[in-house]
Amino acid sequence: MPAHNGLMNASPATLMPAPAPDPQLESSLLALSRNLDAGTLRYLSGFLAGVAAERDRAAGNDTVVAKPAADAAGIARATVLYASQTGNGRRVAEKLHRQLESQGLAARLVNVADFRPRDIASEKLLYLIVSTHGDGDPPDDARAFIDFLTSRKAPRLEQLSYTVLALGDSSYPKYCETGRALDQRLAALGAIRLADRADCDVDYQAAAEAWSGKALEIARDRLQSPHIAMLSAPPSQQAAADRDAPVATEVLARALITARNSDHPVTHLELAAPAGQLAYEPGDAVGIWHHNPAQVVDRFVEIVGADPDSRIAIDGQENSLRGWLTEHREITRLARPFLDAHAARANNSTLNQLRADGKPDALRSLLRDWQPLDLLERFPAQWSAGDLVRALRPLTPRLYSIASSRASVGDELHLTVAAVDYLRDGQQRLGAASHFLTTPGNGATASVRAYIEPNPRFHLPADDARDIIMIGPGTGVAPFRAFLQHRVESGARGRHWLFFGARHRFSDFLYQAEWLEARRNGTLHRLDVAFSRDQSEKVYVQHRMREQGAELARWLENGAHVYVCGDAQRMAPDVHEALLDVLTRHTSRSHEAANEYLNELASERRYARDVY
Repeated sequence: MPAHNGLMNASPATLMPAPAPDPQLESSLLALSRNLDAGTLRYLSGFLAGVAAERDRAAGNDTVVAKPAADAAGIARATVLYASQTGNGRRVAEKLHRQLESQGLAARLVNVADFRPRDIASEKLLYLIVSTHGDGDPPDDARAFIDFLTSRKAPRLEQLSYTVLALGDSSYPKYCETGRALDQRLAALGAIRLADRADCDVDYQAAAEAWSGKALEIARDRLQSPHIAMLSAPPSQQAAADRDAPVATEVLARALITARNSDHPVTHLELAAPAGQLAYEPGDAVGIWHHNPAQVVDRFVEIVGADPDSRIAIDGQENSLRGWLTEHREITRLARPFLDAHAARANNSTLNQLRADGKPDALRSLLRDWQPLDLLERFPAQWSAGDLVRALRPLTPRLYSIASSRASVGDELHLTVAAVDYLRDGQQRLGAASHFLTTPGNGATASVRAYIEPNPRFHLPADDARDIIMIGPGTGVAPFRAFLQHRVESGARGRHWLFFGARHRFSDFLYQAEWLEARRNGTLHRLDVAFSRDQSEKVYVQHRMREQGAELARWLENGAHVYVCGDAQRMAPDVHEALLDVLTRHTSRSHEAANEYLNELASERRYARDVY
């Protein structure tokens, strides 16, 4: 949890009025301020106020600077509490916290992983920002918090006022489920809902801005004694790239790392990564802004029957139809709002049955497996070019686990990208970002627009003597390549155990030469692999975990950290069940006790998952 910003401790007292400024001094200060950004000006404000307070104290004066309300007894403070899986919730929380502090309001920013659940009983004003991962799953960091709130141990919360921002993806039936459930639970415990919950889809910015505006109004009304914020250091003048300001980075290398006859081709990419703009740690992800495949764009244009160069204006931005479809709209991921809009136009009984409320499995399958083209081609409807573009969801960047460590590769960043390319009803369907990255000559040959998405809950243990267990089937192995590189370069004392799975040993064993060399030289202490299609009975990593259960339990009992990366729908739950089985079979724990133990490991960040 970040340290509180603030000035020297001082008892409450009447603030002395500032003397009238000298006109010449004021003119000089205004001239200086023209060359400073807002962050630096805020820093200087707090810094100079702190200097003044110290001099007043040394001189025995009663003049004091207002102390942050978060540290002053009896003065209200807001807590901005967030639980984020991909970083969107964290960004909203950080922005709201900056807005609160910029207006002199006392607030603290807390990741739910760093929040003791019992402390909810002492909170007075809570802004809860929480995402839903997949189809109704909470972020991993929020599990202990949710378990506490939904248990009999949860206290009455009549003293608490709150509002919730829920983030999710309407492509899943249980859209924003975590935020909805927490909102209802807080109310059931007696907390006062200050504003209605806001449910945000993947294009969350507008809804989040509106909710944050209400949150600021509430804070101005409820918080006491605005304070002067003092930053510990002025902000860097060279801002790192972020989601809204990505950096163009060169593609240095691209190589297929599966056999050419593989059913699931995977490409290894190497990007230039200037440290000042794309600094990362093992376990972080990189966000890539991509262009949609030209052949998919062409099919959309053909279906709508419009001139691809026709101009369309949306929210003050004008572009051609082709431009909108290529760079600004999701055309390979089906979202619930577009499904509903198209169903209203198609008025097809079969489509309406597929999306009926009483058939969640059918709807889930439809949203997961179909692309917008499947909908447009199977259930034709009349669309104008402008209406179609407005109905499609805005394009969002794709996140990829980083497969390298700076300690090993320097100013580079490596990716492991599986191509999405299949046939549906005889028509080719492509994954937009994977096609963009893995196909030379599609516009991504020279450079891509990228930014770093930090993932601190998936970082290596601070104690390098700790053993680590890495479970990563398929491209889920990417961050573990980074982990091993980093631990080898830093001379870590702990042991390393990798569980890897794929379909076939000879065509799909990603980074095989690297893992086998590490096994031979002793930097990878254990390697267990599962190739599901190489024998009549399918074998997955969870089977290998159970086979090695006794040793796996010993590693865990002796303090090992376990990391899981990959598919959230099937692999991650199966691996979790395998861990429970290992603990119940090879320790004295019951199933319930084993589950509590894994929750404890998660809260201690010894059990971390990066699943998607």
